[in-house]
Amino acid sequence: MSILVTGGAGYIGSHTVLALLERGDEVVVLDNLSNASRESIARVEKLAGKTAAFYEGDILDRACLRNIFKAHDISAVIHFAGLKAVGESSRKPLEYYQNNVSGTLVLLEEMRNAGVKQFIFSSSATVYGADAPVPYVETTPIGGTTSPYGTSKLMVEQILRDYAKATPEFKTIALRYFNPVGAHESGQIGEDPNGIPNNLLPYIAQVAIGRLEKLGIFGDDYPTKDGTGVRDYIHVMDLAEGHLKALDHLSAIEGYKAYNLGAGEGYSVMEMVKAFEKASGRKVAYQISPRRDGDLAAFWADASLADKELNWRVRRGIDEMMRDTWNWQSQNPHGYS
Repeated sequence: MSILVTGGAGYIGSHTVLALLERGDEVVVLDNLSNASRESIARVEKLAGKTAAFYEGDILDRACLRNIFKAHDISAVIHFAGLKAVGESSRKPLEYYQNNVSGTLVLLEEMRNAGVKQFIFSSSATVYGADAPVPYVETTPIGGTTSPYGTSKLMVEQILRDYAKATPEFKTIALRYFNPVGAHESGQIGEDPNGIPNNLLPYIAQVAIGRLEKLGIFGDDYPTKDGTGVRDYIHVMDLAEGHLKALDHLSAIEGYKAYNLGAGEGYSVMEMVKAFEKASGRKVAYQISPRRDGDLAAFWADASLADKELNWRVRRGIDEMMRDTWNWQSQNPHGYS
């Protein structure tokens, strides 16, 4: 039996594929390489000492999916594939709904045709919307999303809930994560965004390495400890391990279940900058800019349900996040290229 990982060459996907291979799972990776590199899987295989079956293809391609399900005995799917930039989604809403919602529907239909009934979905804390009380808990009503990206995740969660209700043998877990950072401790795989990074830590790292001039910090007048925005950051290897815990828990649930995967505490932008400077020994130039519309002062997860039911909790803190990010960036100043 094999695990199909869609988007498995991407940032979170590649770290999860490594964790699966290292514990002995057979893995099939599907990725269209639109925001990923084949090199990531080559490095994963070298680290694990095992190979994964790799298909370059798209979740919207029914023929490709049918070929995979025919060629491999797939027991479960971990679904990362999708577009993920919040800002870009507001400029390209149709592309986001096509990839993230229609693509997931095609995948679920082909899973149904192949008799595959276990599904882990890469969701997001954005499903809680702008007005949810902090910390976010799974019992908080979801909705009120502020971007097509967040809405696409919300829509897929609703689809999964409805499909699981109509199909008792289908078991699915949606993992709502917060801000993944860091890299594998080897420094061989990490986050390699196309173009200018959308996320804070890759941007900080590229400033430190000299690829970017300075970091823009949007707002230093929030009601937080130092005036900069506070977010819940989670080490990518903790996140990968959370997917394995969820996969193992599928047999114990009925229908649909959602879990937060987060650290349960927040760090400010300025704390992240200072921690990275400490880990790297490099100064990070920054400039304070006005707040961005829609940005929240602070939010973080309540991850106690994952602790209780999945036996999962973060094991790596801010020092490990920064050490591993710098290890990756300094060894790979231009990413996988």
